[in-house]
Amino acid sequence: MKTMNCNQLGGACEQEFHANTFEEMAEMAQKHGMEMFQKKDEAHLKAMREMQEIMKSPQEMKVWFDNKKLEFENLPEDK
Repeated sequence: MKTMNCNQLGGACEQEFHANTFEEMAEMAQKHGMEMFQKKDEAHLKAMREMQEIMKSPQEMKVWFDNKKLEFENLPEDK
């Protein structure tokens, strides 16, 4: 199991997520993002707008995703 926080995944806070795979990690971060969206958390809304800009370019999105996945893979296992 590995740990990443919201900031590391393009978000706006230090909320930690623990997962065995990057796909699980991304799913948890997405759920957290939706919760923050519903709460109208301004910092997270700003991060979402920035992510939407990245998503406009499939190539830029692929680079972002690949870099985050590599970052996850290079993390040490939780103790």
